[in-house]
Amino acid sequence: MWISDNWTDYELIDCSNGQKLERWGNQILVRPDPQAIWNTRRTNPAWNRPSAKYSRNSSGGGHWEKCDVPQSWQIKYGELSFNVKPMNFKHTGIFPEQAANWDFAMDKIKSAGRPVSVLNLFAYTGGATVACAKAGASVCHVDAAKGMVSWAKENASSCGLQNAPIRWIVDDCIKFVDREIRRGKKYDAIIMDPPSYGRGPGGEVWKLEENLWDFVSLCAGVLSDDPLFVIINSYTTGLSPAVLTYISESIFTKKFGGGSESQELGLPVTESGLILPCGASCRWQA
Repeated sequence: MWISDNWTDYELIDCSNGQKLERWGNQILVRPDPQAIWNTRRTNPAWNRPSAKYSRNSSGGGHWEKCDVPQSWQIKYGELSFNVKPMNFKHTGIFPEQAANWDFAMDKIKSAGRPVSVLNLFAYTGGATVACAKAGASVCHVDAAKGMVSWAKENASSCGLQNAPIRWIVDDCIKFVDREIRRGKKYDAIIMDPPSYGRGPGGEVWKLEENLWDFVSLCAGVLSDDPLFVIINSYTTGLSPAVLTYISESIFTKKFGGGSESQELGLPVTESGLILPCGASCRWQA
């Protein structure tokens, strides 16, 4: 398991009975987590007085019960800064478990000894984008949601990267990659965080289990002749890390050599000393 244990501004204090107790800077949040199926005792008093709690509705949605939480605030991870904003579908704009991948990508870029171009697909609010740009790479950030791209730009500015070589693209990722192939555009690294399920602007249905193979195969067409790495993330329940390894080995290793490794991502839990699993990730590197 790849564990994101270098945070100071984020802490997973405890998790139990389908919920997790987290510290985001000075704010304490309670949010649902489907992995926390155990029902251990909640001895930490912060469970009873969080800054905000996300509660699910019987209709399937949910809402925040807020006290003194600001609309947004900043937290840091090393030399990176992020703007946290509680959203109406329980997210905060950051997946803290991805810090392990940020560290990996930054190390690969810094040690490459050459200019590195990165394509970040389904790039959300730009955690990986700012990490790669901070390490010295040029980045193409692609997401279909205009609001998420705007948020990513805010994060870049907070990191002092407002003038960094980042292309901000609002587009469907499949269509964008297809056009980049026709244009002959190449990248030294690719990061992708595809959703489990979604609909495209034309009503196209995306299901990770059905579409991931074709999409990853397509992305191989924009890798340069001297590629550095590829990261594939998955939050789809039941899709094991071994599946990601098989896909990556069959596509990237077969074409470029190198090798793949997949693991669960995890966050350390302060109260128990255990690790909360937070999805799977695959890293291919030359």
